[in-house]
Amino acid sequence: MRDFMAAAKALSDEGRVRIVAALTGHELCVCELIELLQLAPSTVSKHLSLLKQARIIEGRRSGRWTYYRLADDDAPVEVLAAIEWVRSSLSDDPVAERDSERTSEIVARRADACSD
Repeated sequence: MRDFMAAAKALSDEGRVRIVAALTGHELCVCELIELLQLAPSTVSKHLSLLKQARIIEGRRSGRWTYYRLADDDAPVEVLAAIEWVRSSLSDDPVAERDSERTSEIVARRADACSD
């Protein structure tokens, strides 16, 4: 029950759902997510914290940057189902499609965005 409730709470905000969709097929750093969402760094950090607590995303440090990705196959079944639900529900959503295009652009110029 706890995993289900944490996932449901984490996905109750449009920004967090957009992060999950953006991380589908990508690993993104905080600065890239800030650019994509056009939100304040503190807001994005709070979203990432809630998603991480729910075990929907995982982070890794590389120098001064933290990169986030969706949870892997070791995540609880409720988490994996929630990730799949987001993917399937947003497959033809205009905001998700725009975000996907922007994410591809951001990843393509990664060296510039996340340099020291």
